[in-house]
Amino acid sequence: MKKEKNKEEKYNKKASRHSKSDTPKQVIDVIRALGEEAQLRTLFRELENKLTQEQIILALNELDRKGIIQIQQKGKIKILEQKKSAAINARNAKFLFGTIDITRNGAAYVEVEGITKDVYVPQKRVKNAMQGDTVKIKMVSFQGRPEGEVIEIVKRAQDSFTGRLDVLEKFAFFIADESKLNTDVFVPLSALNGAKNKERVIVRIIDWNTDNKKPLGEVVEVLSDKHSSDLDMKMILIGNGFSIDFPQGVYKELSKVSEQINQQEISKRLDYRDILTVTIDPEDAKDFDDAISFRNLDNGHYEVGVHIADVSHYVKEGMELDREAEKRATSVYLPDRVCPMLPEKLSNVLCSLRPNEEKLTFATIFEIDEKFNIQNFTVAKTVIRSRRRFTYEEAQQVIETGVGDHAKELLMLNSIAKHLRAARMKRGAIAFEKAEVRFKLDDTGKPLGIVLKIRKDAHLLVEDFMLLANETVARFGAKIRKGKKPMPFVYRVHDKPDPAKLEMFSAVAARFGYQIKFEDPRDAASTFNTLLKKVEGRPEQDVLETMAIRSMAKAEYTTDNIGHYGLAMEHYTHFTSPIRRYPDVLVHRLLDEILTDGDKFISKEELEARCKNSSIMERKAMDAEREAIKYKQIEFLQDKIGQEFDGIITGVIQRGIFVEMSDNKCEGMVSVESLGYEDFKFDEKMVRLSGMKTKRKFELGDKIKVKVLTADIILRRIDLGLAEEKYKTLEDGKV
Repeated sequence: MKKEKNKEEKYNKKASRHSKSDTPKQVIDVIRALGEEAQLRTLFRELENKLTQEQIILALNELDRKGIIQIQQKGKIKILEQKKSAAINARNAKFLFGTIDITRNGAAYVEVEGITKDVYVPQKRVKNAMQGDTVKIKMVSFQGRPEGEVIEIVKRAQDSFTGRLDVLEKFAFFIADESKLNTDVFVPLSALNGAKNKERVIVRIIDWNTDNKKPLGEVVEVLSDKHSSDLDMKMILIGNGFSIDFPQGVYKELSKVSEQINQQEISKRLDYRDILTVTIDPEDAKDFDDAISFRNLDNGHYEVGVHIADVSHYVKEGMELDREAEKRATSVYLPDRVCPMLPEKLSNVLCSLRPNEEKLTFATIFEIDEKFNIQNFTVAKTVIRSRRRFTYEEAQQVIETGVGDHAKELLMLNSIAKHLRAARMKRGAIAFEKAEVRFKLDDTGKPLGIVLKIRKDAHLLVEDFMLLANETVARFGAKIRKGKKPMPFVYRVHDKPDPAKLEMFSAVAARFGYQIKFEDPRDAASTFNTLLKKVEGRPEQDVLETMAIRSMAKAEYTTDNIGHYGLAMEHYTHFTSPIRRYPDVLVHRLLDEILTDGDKFISKEELEARCKNSSIMERKAMDAEREAIKYKQIEFLQDKIGQEFDGIITGVIQRGIFVEMSDNKCEGMVSVESLGYEDFKFDEKMVRLSGMKTKRKFELGDKIKVKVLTADIILRRIDLGLAEEKYKTLEDGKV
């Protein structure tokens, strides 16, 4: 009931965007009125009695994202008049495309590039679109509120659902748990896969039957325990648009793929089977998609090869395998499982660079002189045989002791990697090193403990060579031309930071006594690096590192290269993980066409569409991973109710404070009611809560001791209270 109310409130707010209380409109009107004087600080001053800073910044982000404004150096705001032509083009277009957002009453809004306001779609014109689908719409009216109708569902946001089966004599129906699937699903008896009447199951839609018939589905799995951790993990994946199994057509297609490598294919490749090649991966890894070769050359130089599993040899354009991989776009890594982009036969067998097995690979091979400078490189298809599978821990021990398998080669590789890293940092790459958490799980997936992933030289060695390979391939691809035009290529880009977010970060850093200025977003990297060195090991480190990361733009895939700001690279792509990332598969195919003088290049428009889908699915995977980590944190704390932990304040809002516990990195909320029996004033500018009676302040970065009050799996919430006796709440009996 509470969930439905929240959803209703959300869409009431969404509808209000089309009324007089349109915050972005208020902001753009003030910017226009300010004219040449439009700067961030003057804008904040003009609107300080009307809107909060957070509202203004959110509005600025939306205006910037839609191309209406541009925030320039020193906070100057420029209105981009060309947006008018984009809107005109949108008005003149026969059909428009966008992502649909369905309200509780069945109507919807579609966000379309080139139109400032979302397009309203009445319930009767939504067709059978679901939340998050990419849709093709025809405009009905541009007068006042833009209105349209759904013509076609271009891409489904989700195709698997949980629910209950009603099995009849000749067929069955599936009734989904989720309200977003607003129709029953027809399931043939042949597709029940052992499921029985009234059982809860996961069903995948295999035919949507858009001509007003019921969608056709197949049972993927029978669910036994509604509240089990296993089911909840599957629900997280499904809810974010990922299927937990592959369609039968994929398995049929895969059964025809030969596991043998023929001599004809080997003859087309550089043969590295007799050259020392190793893999370095996590202890529990099964898909080894990258390997590093090393040898000394006769001229005194070193040769280092970065060999990547040649997935494109097995997954061809047009195969059902390829269509499913493109749809998923990425593997999803949850604490207790992996939802793979490719089936296990490919990811863990055919394409996994397992030791003592011949494998087909794509490689970047570097000749490096005695001063560790790269003299030349080759991009080529190779065939390898890995000599040794190292875990990170094993490789690290060899690096630290100088003793063990291939110690001489590993030590030289580490020295070269350190040189590459130093050169990258000198160019202005940002040294973000925020610790990741890892769960120790029992056989049922229940967390027994939480540890931090500590990155040492072995991790960094692999990362440095992968970055080098990705940069080299991007430079190589950017130089290739088709006639007089550059060949379209896939890039991994990262824009410079948003000045408004940098200004907010400066204000928070000043709270801790760090006076920093971002005169030019292009120079923000050196400022960040200087600050990150200063805060290393201090209580405020986690807070400032997290906020620094949030102030950066999000990296994405595109055919339009703007460089990678965070890595300080003019050219960058993803080439090194085709087992788990679809853009890497696309890059391999493009390279294959280049190297073989082929003519089957994907058009720029098609390539851009695939890049956009990969960026969207990457964000969904990140959302799923965050949800799963939060779930496991709650599971971990369920038997620790009443226990006390040291922590640090990571967030402050009107309703309370967020605290990350130092021992386990779990984050929960201390509500204002749990802070003490008094009123609290929220200072938005200083990001703190102050007690009106005691004057006690709760600020970002403060150390604090808390106790666990609740760890609620159903509500996905961790409630904390203060451990100090003198701040007991009214419920504890203190008035």
